[in-house]
Amino acid sequence: MKLGFHVIPSVSSIVPESCLLIVVGLLVGGLIKGVGEKPPILKSDIFFLFLLPPIILDAGYFLPLRPFTENLGTILIFAVVGTLWNAFFLGGLMYAVCQLGGPGLNHIGLLANLLFGSIISAVDPVAVLAVFEEIHINELLHILVFGESLLNDAVTVVLYHLFEEFASFEQVTILDIILGFLSFFVVSLGGVLVGVIYGVIAAFTSRFTSHIRVIEPLFVFLYSYMAYLSAELFHLSGIMALIAAGVVMRPYVEANISHKSHTTIKYFLKMWSSVSETLIFIFLGVSTVAGHHYWNWTFVISTLFFCLIARVLGVLVLTWFINKFRIVKLTPKDQFIIAYGGLRGAIAFSLGYLLDYKHFGMRDMFLTAIITVIFFTVFVQGMTIRPLVDLLAVKKKQETKRSINEEIHTQFLDHLLTGIEDICGHYGHHHWKDKLNRFNKKYVKKCLIAGERSKEPQLIAFYHKMEMKQAIELVESGGIGKIPSAVSTVSIQNINPQTLPLERVLPALSKDKEEEIRKILRTNLQKTRQRLRSYNRHTLVADPYEEAWNQMLLRRQKARQLEQKMNNYLTVPAHKVDSPTMSRARIGSDPLAYEPKEDSENLPIITIDPASPQSPESVDLMSEEPKGCGGLPPSPEEDEEGLVMRVKEPSSPGTDDVFTPGTSDSPSNQRMLRCLSDPGPRPEPEEGEPFIPKGQ
Repeated sequence: MKLGFHVIPSVSSIVPESCLLIVVGLLVGGLIKGVGEKPPILKSDIFFLFLLPPIILDAGYFLPLRPFTENLGTILIFAVVGTLWNAFFLGGLMYAVCQLGGPGLNHIGLLANLLFGSIISAVDPVAVLAVFEEIHINELLHILVFGESLLNDAVTVVLYHLFEEFASFEQVTILDIILGFLSFFVVSLGGVLVGVIYGVIAAFTSRFTSHIRVIEPLFVFLYSYMAYLSAELFHLSGIMALIAAGVVMRPYVEANISHKSHTTIKYFLKMWSSVSETLIFIFLGVSTVAGHHYWNWTFVISTLFFCLIARVLGVLVLTWFINKFRIVKLTPKDQFIIAYGGLRGAIAFSLGYLLDYKHFGMRDMFLTAIITVIFFTVFVQGMTIRPLVDLLAVKKKQETKRSINEEIHTQFLDHLLTGIEDICGHYGHHHWKDKLNRFNKKYVKKCLIAGERSKEPQLIAFYHKMEMKQAIELVESGGIGKIPSAVSTVSIQNINPQTLPLERVLPALSKDKEEEIRKILRTNLQKTRQRLRSYNRHTLVADPYEEAWNQMLLRRQKARQLEQKMNNYLTVPAHKVDSPTMSRARIGSDPLAYEPKEDSENLPIITIDPASPQSPESVDLMSEEPKGCGGLPPSPEEDEEGLVMRVKEPSSPGTDDVFTPGTSDSPSNQRMLRCLSDPGPRPEPEEGEPFIPKGQ
């Protein structure tokens, strides 16, 4: 039947596979009952211990981690708040229906109705997987509904055991309610903790299996199943433990095991989950025929109607709240698909089958209502969701795999958004994801991954994965007979291998040469986002190159300022010479303010360093010799010039005019001359001689 279903497209495009399997189960159960035998019934122990774990492990091990973590808040709100809303809303309304429904329903109390609401309110992951994978819905809607179906198990388990225990109590106190509320966190977080522990143990064990590759797939199945059993043993969430174990172990196990072992794990899990799913739906059909039923029209129809109403109201209210915090809003089409995709399945049936007749005498009526809801959601909603998706033009899943170019740009945007969050001081999920990645690379990988793969950059690891995947695709398609190891299959993915001439085949690189190339790439790749010290103007470390450059600029600036000052000093016109009468008047008022000066023929010369004019070391005292010494008389031009500034010769290109001394920096070429007008005291003027000589 499965082969015919997948071969005939006209059947598979209309009817989901789960509907076909339930029909097969109904036919098998009817035939067994028709010949007078008692049909087998799906027992809850068999379901929870053997049939459910492979499906959940397959979903958790191959869970698309990136969309799951990015939408984790939305998934948790739908899984926790939505399931609680459905359970209490449905339980309360069904209690009201039982009070008004006549003598056949009056004896059903509030706790029994709340227990029934908690069983029927949970979205079933098996049914969601069976339907949503066939219609190829887009990744966002698929992960929202599927993630809700996985994570609401903790709420369902807590409510189920809580109301089951309360049913045996004579009186329920406030303390019991508070402890029941706290048990939700114990069940969910305890299941996650158990799964993480077993996932780490599995990853650490796979580090030492390089010499016995045959048993590598065994550890994945063994530790996952042990995580599930350990969680169920302590009444924790086994589904949460399986998901956590699969998510934690996968990246480290795949880095340690061989490619053949990875292929074995992948196809064995797919086969195992497919067989379990087939058996679950067939047994569901057989149990429908063989089980004991009690039909009550009021209870069954009310259950079906209120299930749909609670689901629609819960999705609308929660989405209105969620859209206030989401960047990518959930459109009305998305909300309709989420509400319409709330399928119920075998988990609800098995939980109902576990009820004890002693405390719940109406168990058969509960089972009949549960089976009715399951059949309606799987057949009616499962068969009509594909036409509705096409009618509403909902975005479909992208079938093509991501290229290495898309992966590079995705990582680039992740680093960019992380940097923006750091600059803004906003600790969003990019910031915490980067913290987790850094901790993983620094500590966890070194402990759980053997060899040099623990130090391999993420880009090279992805390149190796793409290279291996496309090589396998080329070999399986038969398009290429021999792939030279020196030619990357990523680079020739768009080339038809059959058209390659034989002379273009390159010789294979040796293993040592290939390993050397990888080490060079590994050590020289840019280390992305190396965290520096936080900014503090008091603790900044000075860059020696930057400090030298700043000093050079300051010296140049001081030299220009000094040159500008000297030019301004030379261009200022001399003060107007006072008349002899004014001079005598000033001398009379303050005799000490003026000393008569004589024309000095010998003027000293002072050499000044233009770079640091304030320093006393800039004055060259050895060159303070009067003009005319050495037997050379002073020229009249030098007497009249006074202060002389000589133009510096231009330096050669490529040298620094401050740091690099040149030929123009010698005292003979670069010197500022200043004539001192006060050579010293002179004799008192004689009588009859004018006080101010001519020309002064």
